[in-house]
Amino acid sequence: MDYAVEASSLTKQFGQIRALDGISFHIRPGEIFGLIGPNGAGKTTTIRMVCTLIKPTSGTINIYNYDAVKQPEKTRSIISYLPEESGAYPNLTGWEYLNFMAKLQAKQGTNIKDIVNEAAEICGLGDRLKDKAKTYSKGMKRRLLVARALMTKPKLAVLDEPASGLDVMHAYHVREIVKQYVKQHGVTVLLSSHNMLEVEYLCNRVVLINKGHLVVEGEPKQLKAQYKCENLEEVFMKVVGFA
Repeated sequence: MDYAVEASSLTKQFGQIRALDGISFHIRPGEIFGLIGPNGAGKTTTIRMVCTLIKPTSGTINIYNYDAVKQPEKTRSIISYLPEESGAYPNLTGWEYLNFMAKLQAKQGTNIKDIVNEAAEICGLGDRLKDKAKTYSKGMKRRLLVARALMTKPKLAVLDEPASGLDVMHAYHVREIVKQYVKQHGVTVLLSSHNMLEVEYLCNRVVLINKGHLVVEGEPKQLKAQYKCENLEEVFMKVVGFA
């Protein structure tokens, strides 16, 4: 099987600190793949490697048959990344922001208007897109940013804590945006989240890393059965040694 993402024996050394210690995983095309673990586990380092922002000390990452280390520009052309702390330009309206980002992200010859209209439909903000982003709530901004990440139909979307800090309503909207978009367009998603209920709801498979090591991998249902737990949060607590 040709994988969307295939990471093999990844290590990363920061001075005397070994942030990753030989982790390997693969992501199938069209699935939502969860990357979970406690703070300092190596999740952010892994995400930044996949997004070609940093290079591994050793190991390989192939994304749709591109070598992410040796072919970073080609790799970036097929991925979209939404960092946890990403923000929209406050003095642009929602429409202006999406139009600006579409021009930056779209491939040559693509109809920008179609992309922006797609983003407007994804975020579901309606007439509020005419208002400046600085007037938006945190949840509205996040919906705008998730739409930005998905609007060009990237082969791989990397979403870091897409619903972090949102109220119940906006967190629900963000989860549904991701789930329905993947279902409709077959986009592959690498998702990192501290919300285990969110991960369990969205993800086809997950890997849990701790202290730079891959600890467990599998479907949420399988992991719950394996560890005799009612939910993924309990699995997490057992595996990392807090329960």
